[in-house]
Amino acid sequence: MPSVIGVDFGTTNSVIAVRDEAGGLTTARFAVGAEAIDVFRSVLCFWTEAGQSRQAAGPAAIEAYLEDPLASRLIMSMKSYLALRSFGETRIQGRGWRLEDLIALLLRVLLAGQPAAAQLIAGRPVRFAGDAPDDALAEQRLRAAYAAVGFESIGFALEPEAAGHRFAATLDQPTTVLVGDFGGGTSDFSVLRFEPGATRRVTALGHAGIGLAGDDFDYRIIDHVVSPLLGKGDSYGVMGKRMPVPVGWYAGFARWHRLSLMRAPRTLADIATVARTADDPSRLHQLIRLIEDEAGYALYRAVSGVKAALSRADRAMLNFRHDGFLVEAEITRADFESWIAPDLARIGGAVEAALAGAGLGHGQVDRVFLTGGTSLVPAVRQLFEARFGAERLAGGGEFVSVAEGLALIGAARGATARQAADAAVP
Repeated sequence: MPSVIGVDFGTTNSVIAVRDEAGGLTTARFAVGAEAIDVFRSVLCFWTEAGQSRQAAGPAAIEAYLEDPLASRLIMSMKSYLALRSFGETRIQGRGWRLEDLIALLLRVLLAGQPAAAQLIAGRPVRFAGDAPDDALAEQRLRAAYAAVGFESIGFALEPEAAGHRFAATLDQPTTVLVGDFGGGTSDFSVLRFEPGATRRVTALGHAGIGLAGDDFDYRIIDHVVSPLLGKGDSYGVMGKRMPVPVGWYAGFARWHRLSLMRAPRTLADIATVARTADDPSRLHQLIRLIEDEAGYALYRAVSGVKAALSRADRAMLNFRHDGFLVEAEITRADFESWIAPDLARIGGAVEAALAGAGLGHGQVDRVFLTGGTSLVPAVRQLFEARFGAERLAGGGEFVSVAEGLALIGAARGATARQAADAAVP
């Protein structure tokens, strides 16, 4: 059986799994310092060295950026833009880059060393991120990015369905499973019916998804703890009247994939103008400095660490310092859960939509499999425990299950195609 590559291109991290000709399943490993890990950060870095334009992807991009943030351009969360028709291209070092070209740059490094002749199955969310996302456009762009790397003929599979295939390997009886896949930018749900056996059959009963996940939880922490220290909620003077400082700046500042857009000279000039008559001009000047100095990555890393800590403890400290700007704030799990309550409600709505699409109630789901880093947040797990009971919940392989499932789906599709071809031979 030919080898199959499963590619989980994610908002924050990407993973590839390979099912070899002998049926073995492995995930690719990537060097980060002295260790090798399964995940490849979905980031690019551009900089100039000795008059030449340079680019790096993944761990190398982060390393290059940290060496000189002021002279670098860090590109993050590219997947979040895929379904936005308004995003045509961005200019980097005087050159226009289409989104599919940027993603191809990352995929070329991610897939280095993998045989182009292998069958490739790429994951995609049920619903891409963004307001009114154009899912067809997003898939078209992804297909173009893979083609630019040399993979012309590829298949797509839904990410939660792929995670379900990986989980199905542990089942020994017919089972109806709700799969929840939580990424950085999307939360996706599939209801699947598994029939185990030599010719394992998988029937998709219902799907639903929402462009909301772990990055939105990070946004809530920044919005409630950091942004008020940078002028959010303050006022400024306009023709003798006091007006609120524009909240749109903080919406951009608190979201990974929008921060680089705030470096536009016009935006920075507007912030400086408002600062002249603001309640506390120093706060807005700090905002400008953080944007100009590309300090967002360090801030996001600190916030992500606090979010992870709150999955293990009832309270955690957010510590961040940059050029005189200091954040030292204790965050309780109760506060965090109150901030993400609107997001949890929308996630719950997507779960109900998946069940409605399958025509099933809570009691007709035998098992619930949750994967992705955000599935480890206690409030997310409680959402499912309340509906299905803790005894039906399972997890594991939070970062690799989708890629491994994609490789298994590719192998199953290949076997089905060969059986059909053999049956057609007289």
